[in-house]
Amino acid sequence: MKKLVFASVLFMSVFFAQAQVSVNVNIGTPPNWGPQGYDSSRYYYLPDIDVYYDINQSVFIYDNSGRWIRERSLPSRYRNYDLYSGYKVVLTDYKGDAPYKYHAKHRANYPKGYHGKPQKNRGEKPKGNNGNHYGNEKGNNKGGNGHGNGKKH
Repeated sequence: MKKLVFASVLFMSVFFAQAQVSVNVNIGTPPNWGPQGYDSSRYYYLPDIDVYYDINQSVFIYDNSGRWIRERSLPSRYRNYDLYSGYKVVLTDYKGDAPYKYHAKHRANYPKGYHGKPQKNRGEKPKGNNGNHYGNEKGNNKGGNGHGNGKKH
């Protein structure tokens, strides 16, 4: 009888082990212009243009006359902004859907022209495009081993 119970338990554990489903959710892949070393972060703050980028949703978040807008591309007033060269502050300790709740703090801590530690982008700047991008193109994650901004927020 013990052997039958043991065999049943063994069969059931093998059956359920085979039936398990592995779910790997990678909601947002950081863009090539994002800094290396922060794959688990959700937001960047771009102090030069006072805009957030939500990695999970692949959208820029910006203030439009007191209303926070989420768009897949930057507004036209930033058409000449180089996402590859501009500094990205990685907000490493913020959870939630509204990083702009701390906008006054972010503007004070990271004013226009702010640069922390040197950053290396996740990917290479596309050739012939001068790095001026409205959108959030993504690509492979080639590149070296750079460092982030070193400041946690």
